[in-house]
Amino acid sequence: MSSHISNVRPAPDQVLVDIADYVLNYKIESSEAYDTARNCLMDTLGCGLEALSYPACTKLMGPIVPGTVVPNGAKVPGTQFQLDPIQAAFNIGAMIRWLDFNDTWLAAEWGHPSDNLGGILATSDWISRTRVAQGKAPLTVKDVLTAMIKAHEIQGVLALENSFNRVGLDHVILVKVASTAVVTGLLGGTKDEIINAVSNAWVDGQALRTYRHAPNTGSRKSWAAGDATSRAVRLALMAMKGEMGYPSALTAKTWGFYDVSFKGQAFKFQRPYGSYVMEQVLFKISFPAEFHAQTAVECALTLHPQIGERINTLEKIDQIEKIVITTHESAIRIIDKTGPLANPADRDHCIQYMSAIGLLKGNLTAADYEDDVASDPRVDALRAKMQCVEKAEYTKDYLDPEKRSIANAIQVFFKDGTKSDNVAVEYPIGHRRRRGEGIPELVKKFKINLARRFPAKQQAAILAVCENQKTLEATPVHEFVNLFEI
Repeated sequence: MSSHISNVRPAPDQVLVDIADYVLNYKIESSEAYDTARNCLMDTLGCGLEALSYPACTKLMGPIVPGTVVPNGAKVPGTQFQLDPIQAAFNIGAMIRWLDFNDTWLAAEWGHPSDNLGGILATSDWISRTRVAQGKAPLTVKDVLTAMIKAHEIQGVLALENSFNRVGLDHVILVKVASTAVVTGLLGGTKDEIINAVSNAWVDGQALRTYRHAPNTGSRKSWAAGDATSRAVRLALMAMKGEMGYPSALTAKTWGFYDVSFKGQAFKFQRPYGSYVMEQVLFKISFPAEFHAQTAVECALTLHPQIGERINTLEKIDQIEKIVITTHESAIRIIDKTGPLANPADRDHCIQYMSAIGLLKGNLTAADYEDDVASDPRVDALRAKMQCVEKAEYTKDYLDPEKRSIANAIQVFFKDGTKSDNVAVEYPIGHRRRRGEGIPELVKKFKINLARRFPAKQQAAILAVCENQKTLEATPVHEFVNLFEI
């Protein structure tokens, strides 16, 4: 006897409804969230500008078909490209993420919420240029900041209690979902249209984490967010043309996301959507390093003046008994690596490599992941001396919503019985608990990145807008983006 599934179309899944209600109806009242979003906008664009110095990134920039011209298209900051919003979202999203230097969210699922800016900025710019061409008012940068806060929140709240990496899925699924929701909102979508768009994001085939892990680690991890946020713009535009959605995309028996991709489990939620994630977000201010290693690198840099002279040759490194990296469970799961490292993407996800560079050089830059630096035999010699040890307290504080620490410690032991200080850092400089220390460094990082692409007068014009909250929020989006033309 067969068991028939009802063909009565169900009400939309509550997860979809909650996201749509939040996008349409929640008013952001937090001045801290808007101030943090302003700093986030600066930092995110700065990371993209730095990435444009790398041919591996720039080879993917521009229109799909060379020479394509899009009237009123979205401009890609720091380039001469003006593209349709889907391809512009890919360009901006890829350059933002390329160097693994933009913001980070650490929870049950890790991720980088500013990845969403690709879709948000591209769509907002295109909408604004189109409106101006029609004699209508453009969007302002406050609309961009609001969308950023909401995208951060959707991605981050979904990530708090739900681990996608444990079922083999990449965190960019949450970029696609969050971007789809807020971009549909920016386009003027109704509640039903947002639900339809977001349902399609869940129904999509999802990116696997294959490209983030040995033995396949590769450069897709640098453009995956661009791919996700551009797909989001595509789904949003389709929904706005009346394309249907799938109300039980998550909960449908056998065929829904939960059964197919989440081991039959429903999502769990720690808190409702608000502005928590933007307020708590972590900035990578000091080092282009996978975030679980940020404090480890800071420890290494602190140790460098103390032991740099004792480890600067292979003969001296041979006199090391061991180097102990005390860390938390997530770091061990993601970036604890032994054996050969194949490429820059592999190296910037290896806590031993990043710590070794910090101990040797007293610094860590994006250039340190390239082959010429990695070929220094001292790097692998130091890596061979390292062992990662989990400290239960570090893991506990990492998961504590009131602390959200990302602690690491490093100590070097020598064969003659001497040892370095055990240097521990609980909170990276980009943590909310170090905002006072961190924001001036964030601005400094932004200034360095502006100087890579623009003359002094243009740098000053950009800074004048970005450093004033009211001025920035009131600036039309297309005029803001025009500031970044070359």
